[in-house]
Amino acid sequence: MKIVMALLPLVFAYSSVALSADAGTLPPPEKYCQWEMSNYSITAPLCGLKGDAARGKLIVSDGHKGNCLACHQLPIDGVEAYGTIAPPLAGISNRMNEAQLRLRVVDSRNLNPMSIMPGFYRDPKLINRPAKAYEGRTFLQAQEVEDVIAYLVTLK
Repeated sequence: MKIVMALLPLVFAYSSVALSADAGTLPPPEKYCQWEMSNYSITAPLCGLKGDAARGKLIVSDGHKGNCLACHQLPIDGVEAYGTIAPPLAGISNRMNEAQLRLRVVDSRNLNPMSIMPGFYRDPKLINRPAKAYEGRTFLQAQEVEDVIAYLVTLK
């Protein structure tokens, strides 16, 4: 726990730099789709969207988008540096189903209020002190979240 707490400022500093670097090119905020948690999962795709695994793979490895590699090891060819403060994601779909994965990407604080993982589709009203460019918006759009989920379910 001490190691995670020591790394917390580093993770947030890195993610805020990555997020602010791309803030000038953000699309207009999309309408937020309400979602419902049931049995520690979100069964319905956000906004009824279908994800694309190829786009999801790009998002998880993009430092200005998902930036999952900052904390997780992923089975992506050519990636030599990745984070080790979160669980490896190889084989994640053998451990969790699509609905369980969706909740973790959308807002893992519904499972663990102390989680340092960003809520990529957290209700913008619940985001505390966002950067000016992120006011009223989620970190990822609903389609991007569904793309990430589509990619994660391929990791067997």
